[in-house]
Amino acid sequence: MTTALDGWTLTRRRLEQLRHQPGQIAGMLIFPAIMVVLFGFVFGSAIAVPGGGNYREYLMPGLFVMTSFSALSVTMLSVAGDHTRGVMDRFRALPMSRAAVPLGETGADVFGGLMSLAIMLACGYACGWRAHDGLWPTLGAIGVLVLFRYAVSWIGTYFGLLVKNDQTADQLAPLTLPVTMLSNAFVPTGGMPAWLRVICDWNPISATVAACRSLFGNPGVPAADAAWPLANPVTASLLWSLLLLAVFVPLSVRRFSQAGL
Repeated sequence: MTTALDGWTLTRRRLEQLRHQPGQIAGMLIFPAIMVVLFGFVFGSAIAVPGGGNYREYLMPGLFVMTSFSALSVTMLSVAGDHTRGVMDRFRALPMSRAAVPLGETGADVFGGLMSLAIMLACGYACGWRAHDGLWPTLGAIGVLVLFRYAVSWIGTYFGLLVKNDQTADQLAPLTLPVTMLSNAFVPTGGMPAWLRVICDWNPISATVAACRSLFGNPGVPAADAAWPLANPVTASLLWSLLLLAVFVPLSVRRFSQAGL
């Protein structure tokens, strides 16, 4: 209970900071619209969807997952910035749970992520994207996205504690883009070289994108003979998220506890 209360206190701290940073909020509003226009209308005319269908409907689940994956760079920059300003050292001197700071960072990111996802859903709806399979599958897809973002935010927290410098974190943040591109988020993996297709098919992002397409009823659902994560996307996405949490939650807590020694 003490850990949860301490974590909630630090979550509120981060949310209060966000409230006083209108530039960051504006970026959260503008970025989804830019992604939809750039990929949906600029690239969409040149890419065919397997089995037919509207490319923007195929694309939007990939953009939803890309937005969720951005939690890695967001939390890494936030944690590294606190390190640079000496805030982390002050937190270690306070009588609170060692898990409170990572919990606060990741908890605040979930709230910010829900805002970004809501904006992205609205942008997709305005551009013709629809969820076709009813309320419960739609809520299930949103749940998959939120869980994936929460798991990824723990990766960002760990690396933010590891690098300790906001300039270094800022230089590392663009490296998250290739991880997103090596997936089925924007193009089918069937036409890729065999070795690259294996990497893309087993990328956690690919499983999460396929799960969202399946639950939203959008084009591009993999065939039954696809790689296991794509043939069982919902199960694979949940397993990937739980595995990431099992690895990076203890790593982050341990890193925070030991960094001041």
